[in-house]
Formats: sequence, structure tokens, C-alpha cells
Amino acid sequence: MLSPEAFEEEYDAETLAAELPASPVASLRDLQYLYGKLYTLATAGGGDYAPYLTPDAANDLVDTEDSLIVVRVDLSGDDPRLADDERGPVWVTRYTDDRVATVAHCKYPAARGIDHSVTHQAGRNSDPEKLARYATERLTKWADDDEVRDVAEGHEQGWIVDALRELGERDDALDDVESGVKRELGGESATALLTVQVRLDADGDYRWPGDLDVFMAAMRRRKLSKLVTKNEADDSSGDAVDLVTGEAARTVGTSEDPQNYYLGKQLETFPGLDIEEAWRTHPVSEDAAVTLMNAEAFVEACTYRTFGAKVYYLPYFFGTPTPAETYELYGMLYRAANEDEMTPIELAYDERHLTADAADDLRFYVSAVMPHQMSRYDVFGETLNGRLLYPRELAFEHNRVTETSAFAAADEWSAPLPTNENWGLLAANDEMLRSVSTGWYFHQTFAERDDTDADADDPRIEALVDVLSGDAVSVDVLLAEYVERLVADEDDDDVERFPSFRVASQFAQLCALATDDLDLLSTDDPGKVPITRDPSYETHIMTPRDDNPLAIADGGDAAAAKLETFIDETPALAHDEDAPINDERRGAFLLGALVGEVGSYQGYSEDRSTTLIDQFPVKSITRARVKKVTQETVAKTLTYTRGEDRTITLFEHVVDRLRETILRPDPDDWEIDTDDLRFYYALGVTYGMNDHPEWDSAQTDTDDE
Repeated sequence: MLSPEAFEEEYDAETLAAELPASPVASLRDLQYLYGKLYTLATAGGGDYAPYLTPDAANDLVDTEDSLIVVRVDLSGDDPRLADDERGPVWVTRYTDDRVATVAHCKYPAARGIDHSVTHQAGRNSDPEKLARYATERLTKWADDDEVRDVAEGHEQGWIVDALRELGERDDALDDVESGVKRELGGESATALLTVQVRLDADGDYRWPGDLDVFMAAMRRRKLSKLVTKNEADDSSGDAVDLVTGEAARTVGTSEDPQNYYLGKQLETFPGLDIEEAWRTHPVSEDAAVTLMNAEAFVEACTYRTFGAKVYYLPYFFGTPTPAETYELYGMLYRAANEDEMTPIELAYDERHLTADAADDLRFYVSAVMPHQMSRYDVFGETLNGRLLYPRELAFEHNRVTETSAFAAADEWSAPLPTNENWGLLAANDEMLRSVSTGWYFHQTFAERDDTDADADDPRIEALVDVLSGDAVSVDVLLAEYVERLVADEDDDDVERFPSFRVASQFAQLCALATDDLDLLSTDDPGKVPITRDPSYETHIMTPRDDNPLAIADGGDAAAAKLETFIDETPALAHDEDAPINDERRGAFLLGALVGEVGSYQGYSEDRSTTLIDQFPVKSITRARVKKVTQETVAKTLTYTRGEDRTITLFEHVVDRLRETILRPDPDDWEIDTDDLRFYYALGVTYGMNDHPEWDSAQTDTDDE
């Protein structure tokens, strides 16, 4: 495959423009055709037969010992015979770069059968007996193939194929080929291509298959024959307008597809499909069909697996392809196929392959495919309008969120929520774009599933495709997934404490998705609309003024101000006359905050192994239990306050707000749904566990003070 530099040198702008489609990419087929064109130009070059060749199929054989076995046939006399010169009837040599085009290999990707071309690729480390048989089959099985014979009958060079077949009917000739192969290999096994050379004139050279049109035409016919007989069709072909090029041509209906979208077995996709008439439903010309097949290398390079599905993220430039954009695109595809383990999103973000001006014109085809048995596939989340903007900006916004006042401490007092450099979503990092583009972003926050038994309804896949294509993720789905993951964490014996880092990661994700410029959250529930709004946390944390000193550990100005600010800057918690459900959500959050405060106090001050956090896990919180849990938690707070002879109620900044919120309206009349209630309760627990000053610099509460 040509390097990007060699590709641009080989095909100047004028030459490349003549090869490119004259219409914009408007469908997946258009995009596959463009990819197939680029792959063909980069590997087999131009010409009528180039799309049919598979020059990369034997790449691993290039310049290796005994990698090319040649049966040499002399047709310069009256009767065909094997070569009798100094090189002999069988020549074992190296398959080199300069022989790739002339050997003209066309692989048939099947466990059994011979390759489409007269050149055949043997299996790895084949023994001499098997290689000898393959060598003779160049004169027997291939030359006697129905499609090959049919081509020979109407081709001016058809006599060459007839002569090979005639030679293959002679036992002495076949014996000479077999013994020649074994002798030249010295009894050793080899991995090789097997082909023929033919001399037509007594004073001429021996010519390779690529130099003889009849061999190339026969190869083309054999490959095309598979496109009209797949899935037991007799002849799924007919004259129609090619849906790719828009030209009238002989079209085929059962051609292969790099993404397995158009299969004869996919009857649910094409109800009532008659395979014989498939060319009417999905007409693709013969040459276009083969070009589409050639797209596979680049398509697979822009594919990655996650959650048991294959995600396709195929870049292209909006509008009719131009040479300048195509050079840029080929560079990305080449790197994806040959150099990098990056996703296409990361490659596009790389400045070496994407200029600032090109960013707005770059588009991506995005889909996820869930494979099943019996060659059936579910396709969902398909769009041609994916843009680098969405995953790139989401990664940027998530990093930004982790550095706002919600996560970054203001001097001696802790931030509302914890951070941890070992948790990918709790610290700004250069890997965030990869996290988003590979699906790891949702793997860390959504409920875990067995990927070996994944299905098309997997919310992680739906969320990933939504983000890649710029569609909004459902808040309702997010909350359900978040809570299920938290409950599983709490039930996990390997998790020793409340999963506060998980909650903080989920909330950071929620905030990033809600960013105004992205608008990646949606809901049909009016009560959840505030959750979809962008929080207004400060990006730069300011040092507290000298006239507003930090408060004492049991609550005071700093703790109360921090709580007040966090609530006011969080749209889902702030008072909103248009969203009365916020009051209930705020009540759940404050209840969680007090449970977190008291539970942490029990741990560090009372040295208790079981705390209120353990006593009231997320899965235990329901509307029916909110009042009871509140009463018990407040009572426990007052008990500890009296036991330490404190002048100020422990965690007064939370208790006072909770008393107000929990009564308006009474929890018995709440309407908030369970997932909403539980997530914001968990967020509150996380807040409470993290609500403390830096103990070394904090003052303590005493009767004297």
C-alpha cells in the first residue's frame, strides 16, 4: 500500500480527480465506493482489472524464501509443452514487490476452492505433496473451470487457456510438474503462491498472468460469478441503473458488503426478498460491487469493538470529493490501517492529518452493528452526519468540569465532590477523547453487562452512538443506569466503602453532557428538564476573602456557603418555580448529605465499622422511606451533638436546610421517581462524605469559643 507521500506523488491532482466520484457522498454505498477506489489505487493501481485484484492478500509472503512457485509452459511450438530451458518446468523463487502486479493474484476467501486468478495462494507451511497438487491444478482445475472456458471461447487469446487445459490432460506433464515442485523444494514445506508463466513466441520471454489479457478476463469473470450466485441464487443479475454511479449497467444483487448490511439472509431488512430478483431491489454494477468489496481494509481499520458490538466510524469530507481533501482522507485511512491504534476520532484530531479549516467539513458515518449467529446482524444508530465536534468537545467539557468549583477545593476547605487521579473521569487528562470514542466513557458509569451476550438494546451502545453522532442521550436512561451500577457496587463484597468516586464520575459525566454548546441530554419528563441544563460552577477557584474566614469543623460560614453555592449553581437542585420537583430532588440530596456527614463522623470520630451510610444504602431509599430515614438521621445527629457538649448542632448547615426542604411538600406526597430520588441521594452522600476542612489547618469547636 502506498504511503500518503507516495500516493500523492503517484497521483497528481488531475489524475486523482479523474478517478474520484463526480457526486457527493450521500449514502453508505457512496462512502464504501470512495474507500474502495482509494484502496485500489493505493494497492493495485488503475486500469479495468485493478479492482478485482487482491495484492495485499499475500503481503506476508513478499521477499520470503520459496514464496513463489511457477509452472512454466512453452506455447511457441505446434503443441503445448513444459519449459525445457536451463530454468526448467518448475521455478521456485521469491515473491517480490516488483512481481506483485505481474503475478496478478485474486484471492477467493473461502476454506475450499481455488482462487479466482490462475495464481493461487496455498495454506501456511503446506507440504511438498500438497504444493505439487496445487501446481498441477493451474493446468487442470483452473483452466477447466466453466467460467474460464466460457471466457476463452470468446477471447482472441482463448487458445492460451485451451493449451493449458490440453497440457493438463497429459499424465507425463503432470508428473513432471509434481516431481519438479518436490525437487525444487528439497522435500521442505513452504508457504507460497503458485502461478504460471507462458511463452508465446520462440524468441520471446516467458510472460506472467498480468501480461496476458485472457488470464485477467477469466479472473474477472470468476470473481463476478460469485456475486450473482451467492446464497444459492442461480443468477441474480440484470440491466439496471447502478445506485452508486448512476449509470446504466449490468448489475448484481447478491454482492458482498464490507459491513454485512445487504445480505440475502437479512429477509427482515428486505421483506419478501426474492434472491433471484435482488438486483432490482439493490442494483450495483459489477465493477462497483467489486470496488465496494475493496473498501473492507479501510472500513475495518476504522472499526473497533466495544460492549460486544462493532462500531463503525468512517471519516469523509462533506460534498463532492476534491483531490486536496482526498489526500487528507487517504492519510487518515492509511494511518488507521498501518500505523496507529488510535480510533478514527483521535486520528482526525491529530493536527498532522487535519487542518483547522477542514474540521468543519469533516464528517463521519457512524453506526453500531451487533452480530448474531447465522450471519445475521442488527444495525442501529446509523447516521452520515457524525462530526468530530461532539466527541472532541465532550472530552474537553468533561475535563473542564473536573476543574470547576464542584470538584476543585477552595484553599483549606474541601470541594463539594471528590477527585481521584486514578479514576479516569475524575481528573482532567489527555486520554479523555479516547475514553469517549471507545465507549469506555460509559463503561465506567453504566451498569455492567456480559459483553459475550450483548444485545442491540444495550444502553451503553445507544449512548455511545448518540454521542458520536451528536444525538441527545436520555436522562431517564442515564439515571436508571447510574443507580443500577451504584447498587451493584454497594452489593459487591470487594468494594469496602460507599462508591463515592463512582457517583462523582457519574455526576461529572452528567454535567459535561448538559453543556449548552453540546446539548447532549434530553428527556420527555418536565420534572427532569433542569437536569439537562448546564451547571454554572466557577471554572477558576478564587481564594476566600480575609473578612470571610473558614469556619470550624462542625459547620459554619464556609460549609454553609459551599452548600448554598453548590445547590444554587446546580439547576437540578436549585429552587425553580417552574420545576417544583427540584424541591423533592434537593430534599433527597440533603438527606444524602446528612447521611454522608454523620456516617463519616461515625467512622473517624466514633471508629465505627458500620455507619449510617451502610445502614441506609442507595437501594433502600424510596419515597415511602424518606421521612423515616430523615428522622433517624437527624436524631442521630442530635445525639452526637449532645454527647460532645457542642454549642452548635453538628452539621447544622445541612440539618437546617433539610428540615425546611423535607416538609415542603411532605415526602408522603412526593412525585419524584425512584431512580431520580436515589441518584441525588447518592450524590448527597458523596457530598457529605467529602464535606470537611483540611483537618490540619481547621479550628475545633469548644465551649470557650
